[in-house]
Amino acid sequence: MSTDLTPFSELSPEIILSALDSVGYVCDGHLLALNSYENRVYQIGLENSSPIIAKFYRPNRWSNAAINEEHQFVQELADNEIPVVPALQFANNLTLVESHGFRFSVFPKQGGRVPEVDSAEKLEWMGRFIGRMHAIGALKPFKSRPTIDIKNFGQEPSQYILNSHFLPTDLFNTYSGIIEHALNCVKHCFARAGNIKQIRLHGDCYPGNILWTEEGPHFVDFDDSRMGAAIQDLWMLLSGDRSEMSRQLEHLLDGYKTFYEFNTRELHLIEALRTLRLIHYSAWIAKRWDDPAFPMAFPWFNTPRYWQDRIIELREQIALMEEEPLTIF
Repeated sequence: MSTDLTPFSELSPEIILSALDSVGYVCDGHLLALNSYENRVYQIGLENSSPIIAKFYRPNRWSNAAINEEHQFVQELADNEIPVVPALQFANNLTLVESHGFRFSVFPKQGGRVPEVDSAEKLEWMGRFIGRMHAIGALKPFKSRPTIDIKNFGQEPSQYILNSHFLPTDLFNTYSGIIEHALNCVKHCFARAGNIKQIRLHGDCYPGNILWTEEGPHFVDFDDSRMGAAIQDLWMLLSGDRSEMSRQLEHLLDGYKTFYEFNTRELHLIEALRTLRLIHYSAWIAKRWDDPAFPMAFPWFNTPRYWQDRIIELREQIALMEEEPLTIF
């Protein structure tokens, strides 16, 4: 029996194919599970047609309103000729339906490869792409989806970890102290940035959610789409040392500012947002640990070494947040 802790235990191949049949897809029996932890995503073969992608949503994570808001945002981007992959519509223009107690959507299969965003040309191309997306994202807010902020990505997840059984006893005080210090630094970074406009974002804009074809990049998986500062969709494309990240950001912004204005005060948020992501990531695994997929995917999580590494990581982030922000010219 499925529970909140094991939400997909009853999602069998028969139920998956029956769900697709209920909305008119004639499946040929071919089913391939794709890499996804939060939800369950499958490539489904169809008779006399190209395969489709079916996404079964984790129960009790997003409300129907929040999922529909994501779909509407992606469709809005597609309507403005921005290369994204919107959900396909069923009867009555619905993109989210339920079968056998599982909510699901269907997407066209989109080819491409994960890019190495390393050259000036590719970075500028990505910048133009994200700038166009943000120009649409800034037109109106989400009403049912949360914001990437200190509370949602820092305070609540860190408290969850401190209240859990995952932290080794001999590391509890050290971790508790470093988390408090890190969150204070995050608050100072946000204070230095000042009043930053919150817009609709992709929210999880790292290279794994980008597919590149001969026609250029397109985004997939807007499941983590939220309100937040524009820099959230830029900083995850930066890597290397300070000078390398400054160079990469310059190229990104060369393309980005063609379509959307960039507020340089958001540079104060890069390492703060990275810190929040790191804190949130640990809590995300902890919250999903009873899902059998998570211990298999993250066997190193429930070990003292993992938390020792997180303490070192947060100390490094504290040092970075105390430095001046990246410089762009």
